[in-house]
Amino acid sequence: METVSIIGHGRFGKVLEKILRTDFNVLIHDRYSPKSVTAEKAWQAKIIFMAVPISKFEESLKGNLKYLRTGQTIIDTLSVKSHPDKILKKYLKGKGINVILSHPLFGPDSFSAKSKGLSIVMWPSLGSKKEYKFWKDFFQVKGFTVVELSPKNHDRLAAYSQGLTHFVGRLLEAIHFKPTAIDTLGAKKLHEIMQQTCNDSWKLFQDLQTYNPYTKQMRLDLGVAYKKIYGQLLPSNLGLPIYGIQGGKGSFSEQALTSYTQAENIKHFKIKYLFTSEKVLNELNKGGIDFGVFAIANGTGGLVEESMQAIAKYSFEVENNIPIFVRHCLMRRKDAKGSIKTIMAHEQVFMQCKNTLRRKYPRTKLATGVGAMIDTAKVAETLRSGKLSKNVAILGPKILAEMYDFEILDQDLQDNKKNTTTFLIVRR
Repeated sequence: METVSIIGHGRFGKVLEKILRTDFNVLIHDRYSPKSVTAEKAWQAKIIFMAVPISKFEESLKGNLKYLRTGQTIIDTLSVKSHPDKILKKYLKGKGINVILSHPLFGPDSFSAKSKGLSIVMWPSLGSKKEYKFWKDFFQVKGFTVVELSPKNHDRLAAYSQGLTHFVGRLLEAIHFKPTAIDTLGAKKLHEIMQQTCNDSWKLFQDLQTYNPYTKQMRLDLGVAYKKIYGQLLPSNLGLPIYGIQGGKGSFSEQALTSYTQAENIKHFKIKYLFTSEKVLNELNKGGIDFGVFAIANGTGGLVEESMQAIAKYSFEVENNIPIFVRHCLMRRKDAKGSIKTIMAHEQVFMQCKNTLRRKYPRTKLATGVGAMIDTAKVAETLRSGKLSKNVAILGPKILAEMYDFEILDQDLQDNKKNTTTFLIVRR
């Protein structure tokens, strides 16, 4: 019996052993297998099947080149084909070694000794056509259907079959998709997909997604399709367009929206005061609003940190950007007594007034609220209602003093007297 060695005795290496052992003397080389022979003995066999992880393929081949000789045949079994084809040609071209590419389209969960009709992709990469024909005939005699595909065509098709299937299986696992008493046949099939794909290691899944040059585009296409279908399921607004804004009533966000609607001659609309960029984009994503408005950057304070954090979590399209001139006034309740102990405002406001506040109010505590209270307009509303100490002052738009009958203590505290903040108008 001819000697065949299998490099790698993981889940698929064991399946390969079952297929070969009735016709060949099979050697195993895998440091984790009790059956393992030395690397030298395994790599000197006439036929070598490589069943190592995709990411370890080049390392495995390169580290054992010293044992190879003319006339040997190497057959890879990776789930991607362009990568091993490139590696094998890089090290073995012109060495007189036969190279056959293969991808068994089955795994430990779908194979049994009685399996019939399972498929295997094959392609002659280097060397003898006679040797290739021998192995093609061998697998056909064993009951497998041989599909001949070039590495490029294989990977292009596999990205949208195997790659997509594994990706969906992992998605189902990530949302804890569990069987129920009312599962349809379709749901049961999805459970089968999840179980089958997630039985493989995360490393195999990662390698399938990163070593196939076409899977990145598959994932991008899937993302675009998801967002399109998700958007189509959101409620259609049959009435007035709803704008959700980062601030409260009287905020700079509201001023930016007013500037935008006047410029665009939009006369009829509704406003939702959402106070934070996170809530704006979350409501936009859920369909609770049609457009979002939030600050993105200031000429002095730079990028708005809370907006940048929210942007990283959501997808949207920019409808427009609105720069507005921003003036900051210091104000408090008229019944407040004594000196100012605390000034409350959005952290971005303090960045825009940093030098002026250091010079004029060096001993005053600067504080930013959490949640909705990060917004200065919300702080003003809370202060007016008596839920904050009377001795708290706020730093923000002058209009808040008019709205809540506050005393203006100081004006134009921004460091840059031409202070401009840019707001984004965004939509799904």
